[in-house]
Formats: sequence, C-alpha cells, structure tokens
Amino acid sequence: MTADPIDVASTPASFVLGRKLDSIPFSAYHLVIIVVLGFVGFIEGYDLALTGSLLVLAKKPLHMDPDAVRALATWPTFLVVIGGFAAAAMSDRISRLSVMQIGVILSTLCTLLILFVKSFEQLLILRLITGFFLGFTISAPFPIAAELMPARHRRTYAAIYETLLATAFTLLPFVGFILADHPRGFQLVGLPGGVTLFIAPVLVYFLIPESPRWLLRRGRAQAAIDNVNLMIRRCGNRVAPMALSELGAGEIARGEQLPPFWRLFGRGQLRWTATGILCGLCGGTVYYLIAILLPKALVSQGAAVALSFGLSSLVFAASIPGKLFNGYIMEVIGRRWTITLAFLASIPGLLLMVLAHRAGPAATIVFSAGALITGFTTLSIFPAVRMYLSEQFPTALRGRGHFFGESFARIFAGVLVPFVMVSHTASPTIFFGTMIAMVTIGACIPFALGRETLGNLESFTETEPATAMARDAVPVS
Repeated sequence: MTADPIDVASTPASFVLGRKLDSIPFSAYHLVIIVVLGFVGFIEGYDLALTGSLLVLAKKPLHMDPDAVRALATWPTFLVVIGGFAAAAMSDRISRLSVMQIGVILSTLCTLLILFVKSFEQLLILRLITGFFLGFTISAPFPIAAELMPARHRRTYAAIYETLLATAFTLLPFVGFILADHPRGFQLVGLPGGVTLFIAPVLVYFLIPESPRWLLRRGRAQAAIDNVNLMIRRCGNRVAPMALSELGAGEIARGEQLPPFWRLFGRGQLRWTATGILCGLCGGTVYYLIAILLPKALVSQGAAVALSFGLSSLVFAASIPGKLFNGYIMEVIGRRWTITLAFLASIPGLLLMVLAHRAGPAATIVFSAGALITGFTTLSIFPAVRMYLSEQFPTALRGRGHFFGESFARIFAGVLVPFVMVSHTASPTIFFGTMIAMVTIGACIPFALGRETLGNLESFTETEPATAMARDAVPVS
C-alpha cells in the first residue's frame, strides 16, 4: 500500500503521536506489555474454551440431556457476542483498557465459582455470565497493542500473544485428560483460569498504560503527551521526550470528535470492515468446532474420553509453533497472503481427519497427522487475522470496529455453527467437511476482496481521504 507524502504543517496530532510511538526502539518494556496482554489472552482463552471440556466432564455428574448439551455448547458463546457488542459501544468512549479490566475481573470470578456448582442450571448461569464478560475482554488486547506497539513490532506481539492463547487451548484438554475419571473433574477443570483473578487485574493496572491516541481523542492532550513520555522513560529514554507544542494548537483546541458508529459501514470503509469480519469468521468457525465440539465429536465417533482430550490437545499444541511461524511471515509476505496460504495449507490436514476413521488400526496415527497439519495452519492463522482486522480501522473507530468485527464473526462461527453441528458430531464427513468448506472460502476472501495493511493505522480507505471522517464526526459529550 502506498501513501502520499505528508504535509508536516497539516499533519493531524494522531499521526504525530503515532510516529513518536513508532520511533521508540523495541525494549524490555515492550516485552512486558506483550507478556501482560498475552497473559490476559491466556486466561480468557482458557475460560472461552472451557465449554468443550465441560460438555464431556459434566455430562454424567449433572445428568445433562441432549438439550442441555446444546444449550451449554451455544448459549455462553452467544453471550460472548452480546458482550462484544456492548464493549464495541463502550470501548472508544470509556477506554479499551477499562473495558478489558471489567471483563477480566468478572469472567475469572465466574470461572472460579465453578468449584461450587451443584447443578446444570448453576453451571449454565455461570457460563452465561462468564461469556458476557469474555466479550469485553477477549477482543480488547489487539486494539490496545496496536496503538502501544511500534508498527514494525506488531508481528512480535501478535505471535507471542497468540502463542500464549494456544498454550491455554493446549493446557485445557490436557487438564481434562488428567481429570477424565475424577468425580469432581468438571468443577476442578476451571481452577487454572479462576485463580488468575488475583493476578491479572493487578498486572494490567500497574503495567499497561492508556493509549495516547485515545487520550488525545478525548481532548486530553497533556495526558496523551504524558503517556508517550511514560512509554519513552520505561523504554530506556532512547528517544527525546515529546512536547505538547509538537501537536499543533488547532488539534489540541478541538479535542475529541468521534465519528458515528455507522462509519464502519460507510462509503470507503464497508469493504474493509467486511473483509476483516469474513476472515475472522472462516478461521473462527474451525476454531470453535475444534475447541467446543472436537472432544464430543471424537467420543461420538468411537474414541475413549481420555483419547479425545489427548487428540484435542495435540491440535492446539501444533498451533504454538504455527503461530510463531505465521507471526514471522505476516511481515515478510504480508497479512493478506499469510491468511490465504494458511487456509489453503490446512486442507490436506482436514482431509486426513475426515478419512482417519477408514484407516483401521492406523486411525489414530492418521488423525494425529491431520491434527498436526490443521493446528499448524488454520488454528495458527489468528496472529495475522486479528491484527489484519484491527488495522482495517483508524484510531477513532478501532475499538468499536475490532470489537464489532470479532463479535459479528462469532455469531456465525461460535453460535450458529456449533448449534447446528452439535447434532452431527458423529459424522466425520459432515463435521470435518464443514471445516474444509470454510477454509476454502476463507482462502478466497483476502485474495479477492482485501488489501495489504502492513501496520498502517490511520489510512482506512482508498476511496476518500481521512478528512472525510472528521467531516462526518460528531462531538461526544
């Protein structure tokens, strides 16, 4: 993507702040930001994927019938969607950091309370509340990191964050494997996520600063400068501090002007909003089918409970090196091509998973090979997908755009598809064939519709200048 030369005299303050943040050399403090946000991703990923283990571990102790199984498989994720939409409406107004903190505290509290569950109704209520506040948290780290990390190091963040997320997805089936025969297994399986209630909020409060760009949009120019200089100090004072005068008097006086929500779907932006959502939808469908329904599907197809958890853990274990690899190549060949190639490369693995039941004594080996390929490709696609989605929007729309994009994709990927597929888990052809169809569609979307972003945060349209957003903006009280 090419950019026209910038007239320094008319450069918006948000660009000035962005250039200053991008000029800070990568330091140990950037790594602290990555690790803290990655830790948030780890615990929220654990809480999100917990449903898949509960479907197996809680079925007998809580006497769950097919309707109860379907409710537990789909309704909590639907509440994640609702929470995401609520967060989308709030995040550019009360800050993404505050939204994330609210979600972390309340979702981990509900996960911890699973220890005291005695009935299916209690479990479902807790998972519904957890789902709503997961919607606040699970999308927040990417727009936060997109504005704090230098552009050239966002791939480092995306790779490490998604690797920690994959570690959670890998740990969860392993914990389920250990607790498969424990009478209180469904209560204990949530404990690793729940105990982080006493750790994660403290780390976020003390170590993650508010976005300087967001503070500027709120008309708090001095606070924005202070946060930039805080970043500079914490990164070792290797660039000169920033002065308020560098922003320009006109921009400071005007303060915040947020564009209306409908700008996500306006002329020049709709295509990019849709592209980001559809990429996430196709990858998310494969993720949710594996995270929520794969243990149940393998049991329905004849595998032992312990083996089903072991194979599920294998898929996500393969995504750990895969995410590091995709995090690297997304800056080499671009986000767009990384997404396309990862989708295409997953098809052989999914075909092996479809055909494994016909391999006789070698079925486990064939399935494991397919799981390794699928984990390394499609389940590893999210460093590129989520950063690609976040870069489709300017700062004034990024919080709402990213939250809305992930939530809208999750309606289909995490709610409608599992709701339909929970009755078809016994059929390898239907279950894994659905994944093949989605990755085939996903490979076409960024290639046919997308553009390359490569870290650009402010230029969000190719058909109208960024000043159009300011013309349509309305003051926010």
